[in-house]
Amino acid sequence: MSFGSTVALGALAGFTIFLGLPVGRMRLLSTGARVGLAMFAVGILGFILVDVLSHATSMVEDALTRFHDHRGSFGHVFALAALLAVGFTAGSAGIAVVERRLRRGGAARAPMAGGATASALSVAEQEHLVEQSHAAARAALRTGLVIASAIGLHNFAEGLAIGVSARAGEVSLATVLIIGFALHNATEGFGIVGPLGPVRPSWKWLGVAGVIGGGPTFLGSLVGYGVTSDPLELSFYALAGGAIFYVIIEITNGVRRYGHRELGLLLLSAGFAAGVLTDLVVAYGGG
Repeated sequence: MSFGSTVALGALAGFTIFLGLPVGRMRLLSTGARVGLAMFAVGILGFILVDVLSHATSMVEDALTRFHDHRGSFGHVFALAALLAVGFTAGSAGIAVVERRLRRGGAARAPMAGGATASALSVAEQEHLVEQSHAAARAALRTGLVIASAIGLHNFAEGLAIGVSARAGEVSLATVLIIGFALHNATEGFGIVGPLGPVRPSWKWLGVAGVIGGGPTFLGSLVGYGVTSDPLELSFYALAGGAIFYVIIEITNGVRRYGHRELGLLLLSAGFAAGVLTDLVVAYGGG
């Protein structure tokens, strides 16, 4: 497969993430529907987490096998294992630290007190509630971009697989990977907008989120076509795994207060099943 074809198809695989993003602008969704959509996203992300970590651990296990067969060094095994641990920590705890600082910087101001009449205080309280609402909306949009970034890290690794397969001349495998990843990315759009709740994002925000989440598939296909690096690929798997783990916890904690527990668990299972079904296309092509 030529470089131009690889670039074009890699871009197509990443573009499909935009198919699910417009759902975030629908205002007629009930609380139960929004909880279900968020938990459907958690199911998709849960599958991606399993998929990412299985790829990462298999790379470390392969290095361990080579060491066992006297074809590699223990230092290489230790370096990959450390890279996996550090990358996962940076993707989970590291994002948590950054998110907390962002929230602190965008926190609502306290209402003014003292030297005011009752009516003036009431106005101040109303302004405070409005500011709190705006702060909550900004926090939800930041969380959505964090999800998009986590998905983007995962999609970069997928793009690497597309590029490597195309450069190696495995046209059929590369094509099936592109189809499978395109299907996957179409469902990942729901994963980005699901946790926004009642917040209605702008079209500009959706465009930015789509580029962050889907663009790395295109970039990864470029990198994968030109160069292969196990440490680089493992780094992105580890970062993506940690980031997705953090996002799953954040979404679950956020929707818990709205109830609909049984519906949420049912949609979580449906999201996981959707991830499995779309991934079967890739598994079939690679088998």
